Amino acid sequence: MSMAAELDTAAGALLTVWDGARERTANRISTAQLRAVMLVERQDGINLRRLAAGLDMLLSSASRLCDRLVAAGMLEREPGRADRREISLHLTAEARRLLAELRDDRRQHLAKILGDMTPEGRQALLRGLREFDEAARARVVRPVSPLVPQPDEQPDHPTPLPEARSGTDQPLRSWSAGETAVSRTA
Repeated sequence: MSMAAELDTAAGALLTVWDGARERTANRISTAQLRAVMLVERQDGINLRRLAAGLDMLLSSASRLCDRLVAAGMLEREPGRADRREISLHLTAEARRLLAELRDDRRQHLAKILGDMTPEGRQALLRGLREFDEAARARVVRPVSPLVPQPDEQPDHPTPLPEARSGTDQPLRSWSAGETAVSRTA
């Protein structure tokens, strides 16, 4: 079995922990809504056009998604400072609580599993994941909605979203510093 196949198999347990935490929030917010909330968290004040690009959605779909998030009390819209026709998006306290609960749930489950590992195994896992993260970042072009954002490592300003394209005219997918993108769901 190749290293990539073994990693894919071994990563299943990690994804199960993330999926379980996500499913426990499913009654409050859909996966698409969660991805949008996470992107707004990373780029506070993002406009609708950049949100749509970051989620790989049509502008009209992103607009409807934001309408639902505003109605659910997760997002606030604010007129732009430079252009009042431009709307900036911000998380509400409720959205921040939801993200904190999701991360806390995930971390509790991870801690239990890590507790069953040897100290050497935990350190090797962390070292390997950090190296994997560095190697993956060397290939990145623009961020997409991650599985596990790291709000503690947010930059002071939003990460720009260049319009890079691959040879197939498809957007290149990647993640930015402090984020782990394993799949497109949270």
